[in-house]
Amino acid sequence: MPIFESEILETIRMVEMETLDIRAVTLGVSLRGCAHPDVGRAAENVRKRIVERGGRLVEVVDAIEADYGIPVADRRVSVTPIAIVAESSETEDYTPFAQAMDAAAVELGVDFIGGFSALVEQGMSTGDRRLFASLPAAISATERVCSSLNVATTRVGINMTAVAWVGEIMKDLAAKTADRGGVGCAKLVVFCNAPSGNPFMAGSFHGIAEGDCIVNCGVSGPGVVRRAVELLGADASLDAVAECVKRIAFKITRMGELIGREAASRLGVEFGVVDLSLAPTPTPGDSVAAILELMGVGRAGGHGTTAALAMLTDAVKKGGAMASSHVGGLSGAFIPVSEDAGMIAAARDGTISIDKLEAMTSVCSVGMDMIAVPGDTPAATLAAIVADECAIGMMNNKTTACRLIPVPGMVAGDLVEFGGLLGSAPVMPVHPSDPGVFVQRGGRMPAPIHSLRN
Repeated sequence: MPIFESEILETIRMVEMETLDIRAVTLGVSLRGCAHPDVGRAAENVRKRIVERGGRLVEVVDAIEADYGIPVADRRVSVTPIAIVAESSETEDYTPFAQAMDAAAVELGVDFIGGFSALVEQGMSTGDRRLFASLPAAISATERVCSSLNVATTRVGINMTAVAWVGEIMKDLAAKTADRGGVGCAKLVVFCNAPSGNPFMAGSFHGIAEGDCIVNCGVSGPGVVRRAVELLGADASLDAVAECVKRIAFKITRMGELIGREAASRLGVEFGVVDLSLAPTPTPGDSVAAILELMGVGRAGGHGTTAALAMLTDAVKKGGAMASSHVGGLSGAFIPVSEDAGMIAAARDGTISIDKLEAMTSVCSVGMDMIAVPGDTPAATLAAIVADECAIGMMNNKTTACRLIPVPGMVAGDLVEFGGLLGSAPVMPVHPSDPGVFVQRGGRMPAPIHSLRN
């Protein structure tokens, strides 16, 4: 589909006036073939492969940014889940692999590298268990490495043994980064139905069914959508609002497709997907919560918020699906508490709660995102929140995910500052009831009956 001059001019206006950008260009790199019994050799293989494949990424993206005048916020790399790559190595500690990934990221000049990951929805291999055990030390010892754990799918159910362990990992990782507000947990996301080809951190990894090297592009644009809804006014019907969002999503996705394909062409690799998720930032106006409030729900988190978010997410998907044949990743709306100025305000005044965020998860991909909770929150409670999130994804055949941060030394009502795109977050209260018996039962929660679709 050709790109017209009018579209380019409109995109320039969005960039200049409505904080439109490409949130991430992510190079996916397969590490199959890097395995070796000696951990030092294997880790060096990983570093070399990433550097060889990604050596021109930053140069190419910088050139495209200059040529098209469209800002690209982040340059990223994702790799094959390390639990798979490292399993042949004769070591219990996978920290050297994280350090190799971090060294490669520094050498390339990319912002983040994802794939210190494991897919454990149905069980845990030796490599998976080693990665889980290594995760707190590996993530706290590196700057740019991100981790994701897929613990559930609609097809096989929820691995509750892994979920229980996740709660312990979160506590340990927060303690190891206590001097920075437990921010290490911001680099760990726990999935149900994790998608491969996801350009957004911390959940990005290179799928085992993907080729040697691909480019995925993540767009953003809540500021553009907010402005469009604002211009409609309060008298516009919901039909008109949905149509407006759908048209804007189409335009934003076309831009992402253009940049992604151009990057893939210049790098000489395949184009993967464009992820059209609305990804907010702490910048005023660049907020999903602000869109919901303009739709008329009052403060985000109030009654009507889930319905408004459902319509917003659906309109974004419809517009994106018309714009590209390769829409993938998460492609919906992110509602991170710390990264969205409107969500921060709603959490601070108590309008939005963990329970409401859980409800909102039913209509978006990442509802429990960047949530700060009291530092003394038990591991079992963290695991139970993850289990609730996974259950929504499993029963509804959709991707759901958690990023929870138990902030050492802080209690409900405190404010933790993470800085940069991570923003700040009010520490939100959790329920005092003890789910320990439920979590420690372990085993695998069976898949729902509607998983039998063959």
